Amino acid sequence: MKLAGAAAVCLSFISPVLVSFVLVSPAGAQTAASGTAASEPATRDDVILYLRTMHSHDMMQKMMEMQSKSMQQLLRSELEQDNAVPPDFEAHFKKAMGELIKGMPVDEMTQAMIPAYQHHFTKGDIEAMNAFYASPVGQKVLEELPSVTQEGLQDMMPILNKYLTAWRERMHNEFKDAAKKPPPAKNQAAPASQN
Repeated sequence: MKLAGAAAVCLSFISPVLVSFVLVSPAGAQTAASGTAASEPATRDDVILYLRTMHSHDMMQKMMEMQSKSMQQLLRSELEQDNAVPPDFEAHFKKAMGELIKGMPVDEMTQAMIPAYQHHFTKGDIEAMNAFYASPVGQKVLEELPSVTQEGLQDMMPILNKYLTAWRERMHNEFKDAAKKPPPAKNQAAPASQN
């Protein structure tokens, strides 16, 4: 059974979603900072306050829970290709997903991201993002973003799958054709470049 490969497919599917959610979310706050804070570097505490305002811990877990259904379908499809779907697949997946979500080192992941925020955002930027996400509209964005992301991914996946299938087939054919050609002679000098 290729369970390890299928699990890798699931994790490769959800990892970019989580990372992009946490790292791209600041794009919603576009209030320009003014004064000294505009150029002053963001402190660790500034970023921690921002991540708390965003409810980043809860949002990551909510995203994981929402992605669970898509991951289940993806894993089932992968296992079906190998005729390896166990009879208790749903129960086993639910248990495994629960363990994945419960054991996800969200706090460690969040702490690891703080220097990136400090590198890319000033104190004024963080203050502006905090003001936005503390506002009613900002709170609505935080509440709705997981659902928007989930729905968008569902609509996007058929397009992405079609593109990747065609790309894989094209690459396979190109490599297959390249393998038929004889290798270049070792003593053959590279063509001179024309400047």
